[in-house]
Amino acid sequence: MAVSEAQKKATTKYEHTNYKKICLRLPAAEGKSALYEKIVNAADRSGKSLNSFILEAVQEKIEKIQ
Repeated sequence: MAVSEAQKKATTKYEHTNYKKICLRLPAAEGKSALYEKIVNAADRSGKSLNSFILEAVQEKIEKIQ
C-alpha cells in the first residue's frame, strides 16, 4: 500500500519536532575490518537496531567522562 502525501507530511513534521539528526561519516575501508561492518555486526549480535546500538554506546561514553 502506498503512503499518502498527507502521511508523508505528517511523518516529516513529527520527526522534525521530536528528533535531531547527526550525520556520521565512517572510513570507506573495505573488508571485515571496516569500522562500519564492525558496528553493524556488533549491533546485530546484541539484538539491537543500528540506531539503538549507537545511541547506547554514546550514552555509555558520556557517562564515563562525567
